Amino acid sequence: MSTATQVSELADRVRERLARFHPGAPAGELKVLPGGHSGLTYSVTAGDARYVVKAVPPGQRPVGRNDVLRQARVLSALAGSAVPVPGVAAVDETQPAWFAMDFAAGEAVEPVLDAPEVPAATARARMLEIAAVLRRLHATDTHTPGLDPPEPLDAAGELERWSRTLHAVPAELRPGGEELLVRLARDVPGGLPPVLLHGDFRLGNVLCVDERAVAVVDWEIWSVGDPRIDLGWFLLFADHRNFPRLGRAVPGLPGEAELLDAYLDGRPALPAMDWFRALGRMKMAAIMGHNLRRHREGKHHDPDQERLPPTIAAMIRTARDILG
Repeated sequence: MSTATQVSELADRVRERLARFHPGAPAGELKVLPGGHSGLTYSVTAGDARYVVKAVPPGQRPVGRNDVLRQARVLSALAGSAVPVPGVAAVDETQPAWFAMDFAAGEAVEPVLDAPEVPAATARARMLEIAAVLRRLHATDTHTPGLDPPEPLDAAGELERWSRTLHAVPAELRPGGEELLVRLARDVPGGLPPVLLHGDFRLGNVLCVDERAVAVVDWEIWSVGDPRIDLGWFLLFADHRNFPRLGRAVPGLPGEAELLDAYLDGRPALPAMDWFRALGRMKMAAIMGHNLRRHREGKHHDPDQERLPPTIAAMIRTARDILG
C-alpha cells in the first residue's frame, strides 16, 4: 500500500470520527503542520472548529516519539489542571493510531534562537510566566487517573539515556565528550522526589498569547523523574551565549537566577543544580550531533545543520567548565 493511500485512509478515519462531534458540518482536508517533531502532524477543520492531528507514520512502530497515544494520555490527564494544555478531542487506537487535539492559538518562539523576534519585554514576561507553569507541572500528582506513568528515571538514568545518543554521534563532532561523560558519571547527585517531567520544557514548546501561556505542547518525551532534569534544560535557553553562532542577545531577558527564583516561589534552593546545568548542555550537544549526523547521512536534509559543530563543541566545553 502506498504512503499516499495510507494518508488518504487516515484522512477518512479522522473525518468520520470528527463528524460525530460536528454533525452535518463539512470536514476539511488534512494539511501538514510545519514544526511537528513526532509522527505525522496535521491540521484539519470540522465546521468552525480546528484541530491538530498526530498520527503514527505508515509502516512505523508506535514507539518512542511515534507513540502518539502516549502523548494523548498525558494531555488528557492534565486537562483542567493548572498546566495549560490543548484539549484532546478524539483518540483512535486502531493502528496506525492517531489522536486529535484542539488547535491552540498562539506563538511558540524561543527568544534567543527563533524568528520572528518578539518584543524584549514580552519575551521576558513569557519566560517568567512559564517558570511558574513548570512549577505547577512539577506539582502535578503523578497518580492522576489515566496518566499511567512510566517508572521514575533518576539522574543516573537520565545521564545513561542521553549518553547513548551522544555515543551515536561521530567522535570528531563531539570533542571532549568522553571526558564530560566520565565526569558526570563520577559525581551523580542524589535524587529528589520524582515529578511529572515534560522533557523539553522551554518557550519554544509553549504557545503564548501576548504574555500569557495558553498551551504546553510537544510532549513526545514526557516522563517521571527528578525535577532538576526539566529545570536544568529550561535554564539553558536564558542566555544566547550558550548557543555560539546560533543565539542572539535579547536585552532584558531574565537570567538563570531570576528564573530559578520564579520557579521556586520562596521555596529553598535546589541542590546540585550545576550538575544538572552540565547535563542539559550534554543533552543539547547529543541532540545537535544526532541531527547533524542524520543530515550528513541524507536522512534529514537541512543545510543549517552544518553550522552546528562549533556549538556542539562549545556545549561540551562549557559543561566541563561548570563541573569545575
